[in-house]
Amino acid sequence: MVRSGASSDRYPLVIAILIDAENLSMSRPDRPLFADVSITISSGDRLGIVGINGTGKSTLLRVLAGAVRPESGNIRRSRELKVAVLDQDAALPAGRVLDAVLATGAEKWAAEAALTRLGMGSFFDEPTTALSGGEKKRVALAVALVQPSNLLILDEPTNHLDIDGITWLEEQLEAHRGGLVLVTHDRHVLDRLTTHVLELDRGSCYVHSGGYAAYLQSRADRAAAAETAESVRRNLARQELAWLRRGAPARTSKPRYRVESAKALIAERPEGPARPAHLHMEFPTPRLGDVVIELDRLVGSAPDGRALFGPFDLRLDRRERLAIRGANGVGKSTLLHIMSRSTEPIAGTVRWGSTVVLGMYSQQSELAFDPDARVREVIAGPDRKPDWTDARLLDAFWFDRDAQWAPVSTLSGGERRRLHLLTILAAKPNVLLLDEPTNDLDLETLRALEDFLEDWPGALVVVSHDRAFLERVANRHLTITDGGVFPSRPDGVVVGVGGSEQHLAVAASEPSGDRRPPKQKRRSTSSVGFELREVEKRLSRLSELKGALEAEMRALADAGSPDYKELGRLGSDLAGLGTALDEAEQRWLELAEEQDSR
Repeated sequence: MVRSGASSDRYPLVIAILIDAENLSMSRPDRPLFADVSITISSGDRLGIVGINGTGKSTLLRVLAGAVRPESGNIRRSRELKVAVLDQDAALPAGRVLDAVLATGAEKWAAEAALTRLGMGSFFDEPTTALSGGEKKRVALAVALVQPSNLLILDEPTNHLDIDGITWLEEQLEAHRGGLVLVTHDRHVLDRLTTHVLELDRGSCYVHSGGYAAYLQSRADRAAAAETAESVRRNLARQELAWLRRGAPARTSKPRYRVESAKALIAERPEGPARPAHLHMEFPTPRLGDVVIELDRLVGSAPDGRALFGPFDLRLDRRERLAIRGANGVGKSTLLHIMSRSTEPIAGTVRWGSTVVLGMYSQQSELAFDPDARVREVIAGPDRKPDWTDARLLDAFWFDRDAQWAPVSTLSGGERRRLHLLTILAAKPNVLLLDEPTNDLDLETLRALEDFLEDWPGALVVVSHDRAFLERVANRHLTITDGGVFPSRPDGVVVGVGGSEQHLAVAASEPSGDRRPPKQKRRSTSSVGFELREVEKRLSRLSELKGALEAEMRALADAGSPDYKELGRLGSDLAGLGTALDEAEQRWLELAEEQDSR
């Protein structure tokens, strides 16, 4: 515990108002984003920013962080403000992954702990230039979390994290003592962490007290109030129209101001919704036969040839709703790519039914879009010119006329994702393979996608760490762990007959031959993870106490007549803390190694 008046390196002095912004406005080349946004962020605030793709959520974060100047408006920042930022496009310095995190001034154990818990424990010595987009995002998140800050500004921090990583992130953000501003599509995170939700809607902003549920209720109340106001307006307009149609009495005329007021009232129209009520996702689907996809004794490998999982068997049903779970790097995307015919297994066979039409939504496919191409040209494809059918399809998929003729480079991350999804559905597949489809999508698109998948007549296999999404769309779950593929509960816990926690292959039997000696019993992954979290908390507490003792010793040493007896006592306490820190760090290393070996 840091003593009163002191602050540790990791937790700078907590202050009241961090940022006070007034009348902020921003636009992009084809349209305005938001105008006259005013917001005050104080210590302890937990602000979630929501809105449909393209409304300026990421831009607002960059303005608050000081990376972009607003086109109009003023921002006042506290002198004590220290901001840590996770941007949508994570940029890292060249060099080793671990060095990028250590450059923040973090202690080595803290940097290694953050990387490990975010699924990057085996990448310490890798060059940052060799990382994928998702890996860079996780390293950039570690950088933001370990550096000293009293304001965290995070753009989609749960993207590319597995369930364990998201749980750990929630714990870190709950423990953060300063302010927090984040854009996220994860409804569980919004409900657990946020104290306020700022909604961007057609250039305006609305602030709701509470988390995601409170935001939905406030939005419904606002819609009901608007409907009531419109009902009142219509009644008044009918009365005024009847008054205008009546002839004027002799020697009198209707007052001019009253006539103009009546005409304005009649002509007034309420502001329509930002989007139509429903996303048009009704695509004809060819009928599936009895055989969909069958995997026999399948073994998948990493790009370097190392086996990731298997052998195992799997049969997909015509109305399959299958979720594939597991930590990052275990081979979930590899399994989808094998099913999509884009990757070959190193062993086993795959059989596709003769009626199967595959649609593969991958994490990086939208990056293949030509950034200079117009949105209509992407939908039309390289073999024909865009026509009215493309315009109608794009309009039904929430791309207005301006967006249809905009270059792909001007689209937000969520808009590019929605465009990628449209190109896949327009091909009318009857088997959908979705790899992290919820990343960067706004909440309205997510709900529309969930509604579509609930009633879609084809087969679905999805890799996702979005808990709310999986609750809606999946009824069968597989978890890849320890090199095998096992049935699991919706929370990812591997289960067997009677619900006992044990590993059962999906449909595979042990190879024939002599039985191997039983393996030594190991602790469960959850047990190791629990102790790892406890050790990390102990390391944080010890580090804070060490910083406070060092500060107290410096203050005593700088005094005119230092109390050497007290200095000696503090020195002894500091030596004991150093021993405790060494022991805790050693235990953390042992647990991290045990977890990595699974």
